[in-house]
Amino acid sequence: MKRILLPTDFSINSLKAINYAQELFKNEAAEFYVLNVVKTSSFITDDLMTMTPSETLYKSLIDTSKKSINKIISKVKSKHKNNKHQFHAIVDYDSFIDAVNQQCASKKIELIIMGTKGITGLERILFGSNTVRVINRCSTPVLVIPSNYKFQPINEIVFTSNYATQYSFLELLPLLNVSKIFNSKIKIVHISDNDALTQEQENNKSFLNSHFNDVVHEFVDLKGINILAKVTDYLDKNSIQLLAMVNKKHSFFERLFGTHKIESFVLQIHSPILIMQNSSGTN
Repeated sequence: MKRILLPTDFSINSLKAINYAQELFKNEAAEFYVLNVVKTSSFITDDLMTMTPSETLYKSLIDTSKKSINKIISKVKSKHKNNKHQFHAIVDYDSFIDAVNQQCASKKIELIIMGTKGITGLERILFGSNTVRVINRCSTPVLVIPSNYKFQPINEIVFTSNYATQYSFLELLPLLNVSKIFNSKIKIVHISDNDALTQEQENNKSFLNSHFNDVVHEFVDLKGINILAKVTDYLDKNSIQLLAMVNKKHSFFERLFGTHKIESFVLQIHSPILIMQNSSGTN
């Protein structure tokens, strides 16, 4: 049974991510852990006025958050009516990243699914700061769902690689699992301004080919210096339903975000993004 963590701040975008998760694992047995991390700043004056003398601030915060999570779970169950799915409401009073890491460890979480965060008054979407922290400081794979994205069956996946590093089966497992759910084709996209690969790159490409032996896949070479523009253009022109990359030293991920902030990258990406983590726990 899949174990999925669904962080929520009760925003519309986080709720959309929860519903996306239901569609993604529609035919899979899964346990969903809906997590809200409470901050004292979220406790407004009106709430304080309704507290009885015996109540503590901590208890009121937790109870209020737990009720909100249970309402979400109730709505999701009513909408999707899937008896293969189980839900757990979790409230933590901690820093966000510590709470996420603790839940991932204790619940043996396989995947975190999060929404992007909107900017009030602007028709733009940024990764919320919490999402950036999870990507950079959590060893669990993260699937980020853009705002306003409507679920589509995943027919084709782009996996970006510069062939500069060798991946382990464990690092690629989340991608392989999603591909097998939908029988998706994986396009391994390499972007470079050089015509020839080094011997090490050729070896890593062959090793990657062996990892994808059980799924339909092809290698795609794109020429260019601006890798951000090349990726976004390829995704849009080919109507790709999922972009995947590994957060690893010397990887495409490091190359891309060495020159572009994650926030600016997501502004131009309209597909969900699966970021798999270095299985060694270090970059």
